[in-house]
Amino acid sequence: MGRILLKNASVVSDNVIFEGDILVQEEHIAKIDRSISHETAKVYDLAGSFVLPGFIDDQVHFREPGLTHKGTIATESRAAIAGGITSYMEQPNTNPQTTTLQNLEAKFAIANKASFANYSFLFGGTNDNLEELKRLDKNACSGIKLFLGSSTGNMLVDNEEVIEKIFRNTDMVISAHCEDETTIRHNLAKYRQIYGDAIPMKCHPLIRSEEACYISSSKAVALARKTGARLHVFHVSTGKETGLFQNDLPLAEKKITAEVCIHHLWFSDEDYDTKGSLIKWNPAVKTSADRSTLWEAVLDDRIDVIATDHAPHTLDEKNNTYERTPSGGPLVQHAVPALFEKFHEGLISLEKIVEKMCHNPAILFQIEKRGYIKEGYFADIVVANLNNPWTVAKENIAYKCGWSPFEGVHFKSSISHTFVNGHLAYENGKFSNERNARRLTFNR
Repeated sequence: MGRILLKNASVVSDNVIFEGDILVQEEHIAKIDRSISHETAKVYDLAGSFVLPGFIDDQVHFREPGLTHKGTIATESRAAIAGGITSYMEQPNTNPQTTTLQNLEAKFAIANKASFANYSFLFGGTNDNLEELKRLDKNACSGIKLFLGSSTGNMLVDNEEVIEKIFRNTDMVISAHCEDETTIRHNLAKYRQIYGDAIPMKCHPLIRSEEACYISSSKAVALARKTGARLHVFHVSTGKETGLFQNDLPLAEKKITAEVCIHHLWFSDEDYDTKGSLIKWNPAVKTSADRSTLWEAVLDDRIDVIATDHAPHTLDEKNNTYERTPSGGPLVQHAVPALFEKFHEGLISLEKIVEKMCHNPAILFQIEKRGYIKEGYFADIVVANLNNPWTVAKENIAYKCGWSPFEGVHFKSSISHTFVNGHLAYENGKFSNERNARRLTFNR
């Protein structure tokens, strides 16, 4: 790869924006200074653009193995780099599920050959794999995932004795999907009685309700406090849940942390009438009041990370009745441009976006030398043009499923270049066929 020199950039890192040049040598950032010259480096003049660390998505479903008609590690990681996401953590509810060490390493083997972005995987906890979980090396993968409310696949962990044993028997981050299954089943029965097989999509946040979310997440938080476990609550969707989290400690010292996803910050229940099943996620998109409170919690640091929960399905699968329609949608290509829209609206700063999607995932999961623009760090670098409008359309969607809930949205900002470990992986709509992705490593 040699040397690359990024000139005249506005660099966003470490909660500041500064003008400077960046010299990349092989896979790492070699030098950052006000003015750098180099005789042999390939020069990119980035005047007028912003340079950011590669974004880290701590929650994606890339569907491989077993569900590859929806997406693959290759297709979805390419879509991710088009959206500035250079590292991802993929979830265990594939087929087979990632609930054994053998299946975990099989996934790493696939990614080693196919991924265009840096990768790691979460190991799934179940009601009966505690002994396997105990054998898991703390640096083997990004962490442990528990479905405390069932979602795609059959991975519901509902044995409270087992849950407590898992909390007591690992030092790794436990990432949890929190929805109370008993409440959901009760609500679903109620709406079946009213509508039969024709439940409207707008009932989704009433079935997978605020109560269902809060019961489960509050139990998980209480158990983490009791056991001292390191808990990370995925995709918080209600304003009420934000009261469970604190902002009185630096992130590195927090034992209980939280994440929110792009769709819960962008959509509300008012959008079901027009978007229907395309915004059916678990947990459900809820009210505009919930959305506003989630934004408040992002900005005051009760919520630590913004992620996507990228979970593609085919349009045929989405074009179904409420109960037969799977939850989830594709997001990795459009998450960062969507956040840039909120920057243009004055809701969030570029520094805060970088903090929530670059720095904080790196700190929280203790990822080695990523998430910042720093000398000695891996050269995962994203170049953004904040004044290059474009419209999301089928012809520029990179997901294998071929659709996006953002279709028709006019974004003011675009990703022009994405470097993965010093390799130019994406430039102005064109992908490199070469891959330079790496397995994420950790300092634990």
